Amino acid sequence: MLDNVLTALADPTRRAILQRLMSGEARVTDVAAPFAMSLNSVSKHIQVLERAHLVVRRRAGREHFLSRNPRGLDEAATWMAAEHLKWTAAFDRLDKALENDE
Repeated sequence: MLDNVLTALADPTRRAILQRLMSGEARVTDVAAPFAMSLNSVSKHIQVLERAHLVVRRRAGREHFLSRNPRGLDEAATWMAAEHLKWTAAFDRLDKALENDE
């Protein structure tokens, strides 16, 4: 799932969709409106966000509504925090080793 989240976040259109959904649930057509692309193209971006569990779709009759799923970012945030700690520790060890060589 982490790969799906990172892939989804790599695209500026998908990040803009997530940003739009920060203000709450919205119809797919309203989410698609600001983009200079077809509704079909925006729908493909939405499907990527759904596969990454970053967006949830709700149907009410013929209307489709989207909302953010904050839990979708949890795994990515946890992984990034752990990697940050590992890299920080590695650079600290490197700094100490370089200081000892001087």
